[in-house]
Amino acid sequence: MLSQAFLQLASEYTTDSALVQKLWAEVEQKHSESGRYYHTLIHLENLVAELSAVQSHITHWPELLFAICYHDSVYKVQKQDNEEKSAQLAQARLTELGVPPQSRVRCVQLILATKGHAASEDSDTCFFTDADLSILGKPWEAYEAYYRQIRQEYKVYPSLLYNPGRKKVLNHFLQMPRIFKTQYFYQQYEQQARKNLQQELNLL
Repeated sequence: MLSQAFLQLASEYTTDSALVQKLWAEVEQKHSESGRYYHTLIHLENLVAELSAVQSHITHWPELLFAICYHDSVYKVQKQDNEEKSAQLAQARLTELGVPPQSRVRCVQLILATKGHAASEDSDTCFFTDADLSILGKPWEAYEAYYRQIRQEYKVYPSLLYNPGRKKVLNHFLQMPRIFKTQYFYQQYEQQARKNLQQELNLL
């Protein structure tokens, strides 16, 4: 479970168990906010599962685990700076824990990379952003549930406004030479992801 992984990891940096418990409670609270349908603790658990399969290829696992926990901490659909705000929160909380500066920087960089999911020279970043997009390549039933959850998160917008924006996102992914940067995730999900994206596009 993610909670156990977080508590164990955070406890490696401090003996203040009350602080560790408080920080996990905050992660839980933020991912249980009203208005979240996809960006919940389940999404974080799925990320851990995806990345655990390639853990032997990850250079900095602790920073990656912290990034998983904090990358969607701030999620407001009407704002454009969610990743930056999430990175700021991670920076503050990891500082409280006593995580070394270099590790904090790595975590922040991982979180910021989820804004564009662009290719990176850093393999940890590529694995992380690929895992974050892995839902795109799941069987259609799972993908359909995902896009309906995203629509729920954006329910403040009428379809007249939402659909053109969503089409732009879908086309952005479809026009990429490859959606997944790492060979592992490319082989696992690329083909199905393109089918799913095109099928959703056809439905809009």
